[in-house]
Amino acid sequence: MGPLTMFAIFIMIWWVTLFVTLPFGNVSHHEAGVETKDGGDPGAPLVTNLKKKMLINTGIAFVVWAISMIVIHFGLIPAPEFPHYRP
Repeated sequence: MGPLTMFAIFIMIWWVTLFVTLPFGNVSHHEAGVETKDGGDPGAPLVTNLKKKMLINTGIAFVVWAISMIVIHFGLIPAPEFPHYRP
């Protein structure tokens, strides 16, 4: 497996884990009892903590990626055989 493929797999895993880590620790305006002004969404978080969440997300994605690379490298889960095209 080439480095570009490995990087693409990491980006896909990072993107999926991003949507898992984003909602953790959010307190909305409605939950905190803060009134929104000028059409603000009451479900929007008060503090997003995006920098912290991105670092946590990258760590989680790296662990999942490393495990998946080990599984792929050692063939712990066999991949299906596809027939080869012969003209």
